[in-house]
Order: sequence, then C-alpha cells, then structure tokens
Amino acid sequence: MTHSDLALRIHAASHLTGQFTLRSGRTATEYFDKYRFEADPVLLDEIARRMAPLVPSGTQVLAGLEMGGIPVVTALGRHTGLPCAFVRQHAKPYGTCRLAEGAEVAGRKVLVIEDVVTSGGQIVLSTADLRNLGAQVDEALCVIDREQGGAEALKAEDISLLSLLTAEDLRAAAAS
Repeated sequence: MTHSDLALRIHAASHLTGQFTLRSGRTATEYFDKYRFEADPVLLDEIARRMAPLVPSGTQVLAGLEMGGIPVVTALGRHTGLPCAFVRQHAKPYGTCRLAEGAEVAGRKVLVIEDVVTSGGQIVLSTADLRNLGAQVDEALCVIDREQGGAEALKAEDISLLSLLTAEDLRAAAAS
C-alpha cells in the first residue's frame, strides 16, 4: 500500500462534512473522525506500521493522549516494541491517582502520540504535565496534522511535530 493509498483509506473511513466544533473551539466544515480509523483494526495496524519509522531514535516511552491517542499508541507499541504510557487529561482521584498510567516516564525520553492535531492545545498541556513528572519530551507524533497552527504552537513550547499525514495529503488522495 502506498502513502497515497493509505491517505485515501483514512479519508474514506473518517472524512465527514458539515458544521463541526473542534476541541480548539474553532469551527470546521470538514472533520476527520479519528474513531472511525481507530476502530478498524486492519487500518489502525497499517497506520501504526507506517508510523513506526517516524519514531525518533532514542525514544524510550510512547505516551498516548486520552482518548484518541490510546489506540494509536497501543498499536504503535506493537510495531516498535517500546513501552507505552496512557496520559489522562486529569489524574484520577482514586486508585493510583496517576496522570500517566502504564510505563514510567520520569527520567525517560518520551514521544507524545496523538491522533489528529489542529491547534496542538492538548499536546501542549499534556507535555507540560509529562515534563512536570520528569519526562524529557521534545517531539510529538500524530496520524493527521490538520495544518491549522498546531505545529507552530508546539514549536513555541520546544516540541517538534511529526505527522504521518496532513490534511492536504488526505484531500489530494481523495481528489485523485
């Protein structure tokens, strides 16, 4: 499967049109419903296989952000052999009361994993939390960069954004 074929499959599975309010508060007329590609185990496995070479050398832990980053990080962990942490938006007030469950992040080079990035807001917040826990976070990797300012917002926080696909990749594949 080529890069363009993968983009076309993701577009077909997840592209919706209409009026949508994004997490950032922005409105959009197109939306990539990440749960549709994350719920397809064959497609999710292919996405993870393609993301594995994008994982920076020296990465010790993959940290998936609640909720959409969790299936992606789990699939990616299968392809890289790296341990995974599951990062909550807020630490739960019971049980372990941890913000990051699973692999230990303190003192380790952590790659943040997200599904779709628009403004980068949740990555900024979660990276600050991970850094407060002692993680070294320099990069984030996403399935789709909507190319709406997320990379720039992350750069301002010393985070480089890596992406498997961009919104333009998906539109180009659908147009061909």
